[in-house]
Amino acid sequence: MPTLKDATHEINCKVVYYGPGFCGKTTNLQYIHSQLAPEKRGEMVSMATQSDRTLFFDFLPLDLEMVHGWHIRLCLYTVPGQIEYNASRKVILNGVDAVVFVADSDPFRATDNIESFNNMVENLAQHKIKIQEIPLVLQYNKRDLVGAMPIERMESELNTLGLPSYESVASEGKGVFATLRGISKILLNNLSNLV
Repeated sequence: MPTLKDATHEINCKVVYYGPGFCGKTTNLQYIHSQLAPEKRGEMVSMATQSDRTLFFDFLPLDLEMVHGWHIRLCLYTVPGQIEYNASRKVILNGVDAVVFVADSDPFRATDNIESFNNMVENLAQHKIKIQEIPLVLQYNKRDLVGAMPIERMESELNTLGLPSYESVASEGKGVFATLRGISKILLNNLSNLV
């Protein structure tokens, strides 16, 4: 549930980028951060190991338009992709308002994508959130790979709910803002019913 601050007329929404390790979650946030004017975004906080994997989370506050006189602020997080950090994933999902699931287009990562998606569903259920009830979009990243999985295969394996999906090459910024706009639009539609 978004956090409403009456004193400042501000609504904070938590958006979590979820997916297997090295699929491009952090790359999405880094690109968004690099392209926005400083007054539209906060500092990016990142915790990584020596191998440059996200250990806990990336956090990027992002200011959006106003809805019915309320200032909207998105707080973007990523979860660690490695299964050994599942406890951290659960903690990061606490209070989540929307999810972007980032899938890797490498055919050798197909099983990782499915396992991570199922793990996300299980972890959301731990917070009493049904997958059908939360704003959720899919991002098929690394579309520039030679031999990338066909979109039809990724859709059949991951998108059984008919969710909005976006192709991307996050390292080049392609599809990054389309994905962010997609999830933001769903969130803003939900918020307009709240305020």
